[in-house]
Amino acid sequence: MKSPATLLTCTAFILLATLGLALRGSAAPNEPALKAIFNGKDLAGWTVAPAPNVHWRVENGVLIGESDEKRTGSMLWTERSYKDFVLELDVRWHGAKEDIDSGVTLRKPSFQVQMGTSRSLQRDMTGSMLTDGVGHPTRYPEAGRAKDWEKYFKVGGWNTFRIEARGHTFKVWINGHQTTEYTDPKWAGAAPLGLQFHDAVKMKLEFRNIRLAEL
Repeated sequence: MKSPATLLTCTAFILLATLGLALRGSAAPNEPALKAIFNGKDLAGWTVAPAPNVHWRVENGVLIGESDEKRTGSMLWTERSYKDFVLELDVRWHGAKEDIDSGVTLRKPSFQVQMGTSRSLQRDMTGSMLTDGVGHPTRYPEAGRAKDWEKYFKVGGWNTFRIEARGHTFKVWINGHQTTEYTDPKWAGAAPLGLQFHDAVKMKLEFRNIRLAEL
């Protein structure tokens, strides 16, 4: 018969072993180290097209894009090119729903993770892949359309987007929930990243905490 002390030791060992297995089973994979690619002060490291810049400014650590009187469009590009990466950024927008049209452009040839309303489909396609029709009968291939993103999106508030580009597979998370996964070998080349301000709209975009890790 085992002594009380021995039984206590055995019980403690079993509990610790069980806890260890549980922790190992629930541990998240190693996260890449995200580094800021927007300094919160100015547009250093970015370039505006077309020049001169009439849309983009920085206020209180927030990158702002806002319509001009002529409602022209603009792209804000990173000076560096990126291939495989994880990008996270907080986004907030203001304006009529039909006027919200932005996105993050990546890869060469380029395509975009949509934010807001599609001009061609006349519906909100946030989180979906806009391929510009290259090799597809539609600009938004069904496999690249975001699923259930409305459940996680905060209307009028800040939303955190996470975009992962790894080889020719692309994933999107909104506020920690994966909404999109799309694979196509046509888009595998390194390119600058772009933030879009669509033409013919009246809106205000805000971006903060723009961070990236190369994979």
